[in-house]
Amino acid sequence: MAYTADMQEAFPSSLAMTAVFAALLVAMLLVQVWLASRQVRHVARHRDAVPAAFASTISLTAHQKAADYTLAKSRLALFEMAFVAAVLLGWTLLGGLDLVNRFWLGRIGDEHPMGQQLAVAGTFFLVGFLLDLPLDAWRTFRLEQRFGFNKMTPKLWLSDLVKSVGLSLLIGTPIAAFVLWVMAATGTWWWLWVLGVFIGFNLLALVLYPTVIAPLFNKFKPLEDESLKARVTALMQRCGFSAKGLFVMDGSTRSAHANAYFTGFGAAKRVVFFDTLLSKLSPDEVDAVLAHELGHFRHRHLVKRIVSILVMSLAGFALLGWLSTQTWFFTGLGVTPNIGMGSTVPMHAVTLLLFMLVVPTFLFFISPLMAQLSRKQEFEADAYAIAHTNGRDLSSALLKLYQDNASTLTPDPLFVRFYYSHPPASERLARMPGAVA
Repeated sequence: MAYTADMQEAFPSSLAMTAVFAALLVAMLLVQVWLASRQVRHVARHRDAVPAAFASTISLTAHQKAADYTLAKSRLALFEMAFVAAVLLGWTLLGGLDLVNRFWLGRIGDEHPMGQQLAVAGTFFLVGFLLDLPLDAWRTFRLEQRFGFNKMTPKLWLSDLVKSVGLSLLIGTPIAAFVLWVMAATGTWWWLWVLGVFIGFNLLALVLYPTVIAPLFNKFKPLEDESLKARVTALMQRCGFSAKGLFVMDGSTRSAHANAYFTGFGAAKRVVFFDTLLSKLSPDEVDAVLAHELGHFRHRHLVKRIVSILVMSLAGFALLGWLSTQTWFFTGLGVTPNIGMGSTVPMHAVTLLLFMLVVPTFLFFISPLMAQLSRKQEFEADAYAIAHTNGRDLSSALLKLYQDNASTLTPDPLFVRFYYSHPPASERLARMPGAVA
């Protein structure tokens, strides 16, 4: 293997990069396993008694089902943590990404630089897709099926997979080619141009997803219940909102879980109710759940999240722009730069993939801050819903959703602080006047 003078000079920094990444990966895995183990012990310890605050509304059978569902998901998560860490090591320090890059470099090389980079990216995502398939199948047809949530047939599951792959190829390939072209054509400030592409694509997706992409996977019908439609419309007018339409989604074809959400952006906003939600909640409770979603819009949570994502993306892409010029970033993470193999093919695809692989490890320890902000916004949306509907209706709706989704009422407090984007039931209901619990 031929090493350039720059690579030799970067050797100490490369070792430091390897050491820091390995240390953080081990620390992340240890913390994940520790928190998951705490969750398992805490939920199992409280499995045989419904918390006093819920004793009159939640049966012991429902409570135990939620505990068992949580335990099953937590145990699967323990395996996934180890699996994901092993795959990450395989791609980086064990040379997986380097092997893929070399493979296509030797077959396409300098004759087709764009083709070589697209082949590297395509191989990476194909391998990741294939590695995730068994876990997804197990989660759907064993775990979710065991607790009565899965409604998908193997045929529908395969159909969704085919559609997902087709969309990825149809949308992802030209976007990837465009991004790689931008990186090659815009010089030192390529990362700023790529950030612009990233922002534009995500804003476009907000508009296209509800009208073009989502209907490929689910059926959306206009809300036909005139009484409920009138109630919902009156609530939205009272709160100063408008939407493109009110729709019911056939969520029951895939899962027994229930939900409702706003989707889209600008004039493309629409309200979507899962059919499972409408079958389980009273009209008053549907109003309360919708008011909660309206609260997110009233407090501009979506805008705030978009702005925060843009700020973090700006910092991330700027960092990536600098790292792409540092030899030790590649060699420290198991990749030999192309120039070290006598090739002039750009490393743009490898740079993006390598950064995408390692960033979650470096951001893991600040994720509790994001979870805390999300929980704060949920409390704000709850308060808005209570102000415009009824706290008792919201609390009874939440209790039904917690019960129907088998959400545990007794999560480990530290696990909640680290991971939960929504407050646990006990904390949410404690803030609601006239709560049912």
